[in-house]
Amino acid sequence: MPTIKFDDFLKEQLKDPKFREGYYEEQARLENAVAVLKAREAAGLTQRDLAKKSGVPQSTIARIEKGANTSLSTMCKIAFALDKQVKISLV
Repeated sequence: MPTIKFDDFLKEQLKDPKFREGYYEEQARLENAVAVLKAREAAGLTQRDLAKKSGVPQSTIARIEKGANTSLSTMCKIAFALDKQVKISLV
């Protein structure tokens, strides 16, 4: 059985528009999750602390940190509570 490099496999899969859309959506959710988690931990806050500061339920913060999709409005509340800004970039 021949082997294939993952990068080559992914490059081929990204040619499929449906796969590409799902791949980039998931990538964006995971990047948001990591950004919120790192910023919260850097601020020395628990999820509960951040929930109180932002007015966003702790359960929502937990879901975001696990990669769930969220609204721009919610991300802005969280960012403001962390003294951060939301930056959107289309690349």
